[in-house]
Amino acid sequence: MHEFFKNRINIYITLGVGCLAILTVFLVHAFFNHKTVSEDIPLVRTIVVGEESDNAKFNYSGEVRGRYESQLAFQVGGKIINRYVNLGSEVNPGDVLMQVDAKDIQQGVNVNSAQVYSAQSQLKLASANLERYGKLYEQGAISKMQYDQYVNASQVAEGSALVASAQYAQGMNQLDYSLLKADKPGVITALSAEVGQVVSAGQVVAVLVQKGDREIEISIPESQIENLRNAKQIEISFWALPSLKLAGSVREISPMADSVTRTYKARISILNISPEIKLGMTANVTISDAKAINEIRIPLNAVYQTDQGACVWLIADGKATLRPVKIAKFGDNSTVVVSSGLHEGEVIATAGVHKLHEGQKVRTGGALQ
Repeated sequence: MHEFFKNRINIYITLGVGCLAILTVFLVHAFFNHKTVSEDIPLVRTIVVGEESDNAKFNYSGEVRGRYESQLAFQVGGKIINRYVNLGSEVNPGDVLMQVDAKDIQQGVNVNSAQVYSAQSQLKLASANLERYGKLYEQGAISKMQYDQYVNASQVAEGSALVASAQYAQGMNQLDYSLLKADKPGVITALSAEVGQVVSAGQVVAVLVQKGDREIEISIPESQIENLRNAKQIEISFWALPSLKLAGSVREISPMADSVTRTYKARISILNISPEIKLGMTANVTISDAKAINEIRIPLNAVYQTDQGACVWLIADGKATLRPVKIAKFGDNSTVVVSSGLHEGEVIATAGVHKLHEGQKVRTGGALQ
C-alpha cells in the first residue's frame, strides 16, 4: 500500500514538472515572438506640419550697448596726474573725469597775461600821444605826415592789444582743457589711461555711454541682411533675465563687413526699455519673417524623391503613406517651402524616409536607434 502511494506521488511530480516546462516554453516563445514583431516595426522621427515655426526664425547673440557712446579724449597733451572716475561710475555734465599736468600751460598763460598788460600799456600811450598831437596838428604845429605816424602807432597798438588778449584767452582755454569733463550724463564703460601715463591730444582715454536708449549689437551673415531689414517681428530676450522679453526694431546695419569675421554689425533698438537691463548684458535677438511663418516649411531630409517627383511619408494610424508634394523653393536652415500637398496638423516622417514603403507600420514613440 505504501509503495502504491509513492508511485502515485512520483507520477504527479513528473506531470507537474512537465506542465511547468511546457508553460515556460510557451511564455518564452510568446515573448520572443512579441519582441520580434516589435523590432520589425521601424521607429521613425516625425514632425507636425505647421509647428516647425523655428524654421521661420533666426537667432543671433548680441550685447547690450548704449545708443550714444562717446569716446573721450583730452584736447591737450600731458601727463595724467588725477583720475576721478572708475568703470561703472555715473557722471553728470561738468563732472571732472581726469586731469593732466598743466604747469607748462600755466606758464604760457602767465606769459600771455604779461603780454596783454604790455600791449594795453602801449595802447594807452599811443592813444594819449594821438590825442596830444592831434591838437597840435589842428593848431598847425605839426605836419600831416607827423600826425599820420601817431595815428598809425595808435592803430598798431590797438591791434597788438587785441592779439595779446586773444592769445591770453587761448591760453586760458588750454588750461581748461587740462581737465577732462563729461558733457553728457551717463556711465563710464571703458578706461584706457591711468595716472602717470603721458597722453597726446585726441588720444581716447575713456568711453562714456549716455543715459537713455539702449540697443543690442549683433553680427549677421550677408545672406541674412535682407531678412533682417524686412523683418516683421523682432523679439529680444536676455540670458540673465529669462522672464523678460521685449520688442525691438532695426536701427542700422553696417554697410561694410568685418574684415575678419565677414559679418555685418547691426544695431537693434530696444522698445520700452526696462530698468533691469544693464550695459554689457548678453542678449538673444529672434527675427521672425511674417511671410515665412505663413509658408509651410519642412526639413529637407523629409523629402523623398520618386519617379513621380517629390513626396513625403505621411504618418497616420501607425502607417506610412506616400504623399506627393510640390516644392516651391528652398528655404534657409536646410528647409524647403511646400506650396501644395500638405496641410497644417499632418504628421510626416523626417528621418529614414528611404527605408519606408507604402502601408508600412511604423512607431513614432521612443528614441531612434
